[in-house]
Amino acid sequence: MAIHVVLYQPEIPANTANIARTCAATETALHLIRPLGFSTDEKMIKQAGLDFWQLINITYYDSLDDFFSKNEGEFYYIETYGEKPHSSFDFSDVSKEHYFMFGKETTGLPQDLMKKEKDHFLRIPMNGNIRSLNLSNTAAILVYEALRQQGFPNLK
Repeated sequence: MAIHVVLYQPEIPANTANIARTCAATETALHLIRPLGFSTDEKMIKQAGLDFWQLINITYYDSLDDFFSKNEGEFYYIETYGEKPHSSFDFSDVSKEHYFMFGKETTGLPQDLMKKEKDHFLRIPMNGNIRSLNLSNTAAILVYEALRQQGFPNLK
């Protein structure tokens, strides 16, 4: 896996389901950092009709520290206050693990990350009419930009 989507404490099940579908379609790994605002037990997955859930390379973590202790690579943080557009980053190296981390829908990523990782915060360009794009749309934009730069490996 060269591309990873990381959801920090996701709250809205529909966003996570849409992101999971993108991950299933692109062989992108999905990482979920607890607490989650919903259940992902087998009964709930079946009720939600997520027939692709078993196709996802998904890993759960109990905290941000737990996530970072188990993963290495290039980490990118997606926030509305990122200063650089996503297209200014190079995701083309397929030998690297590229992690795109998204925060909670209501509060985003922890502020202390911004202080430590300011150069790795990015944004999706948009006008000032709205606060942000939908989380699942933003994740799809990032995954497909990375895949485009990598030549869409293993995709038809």
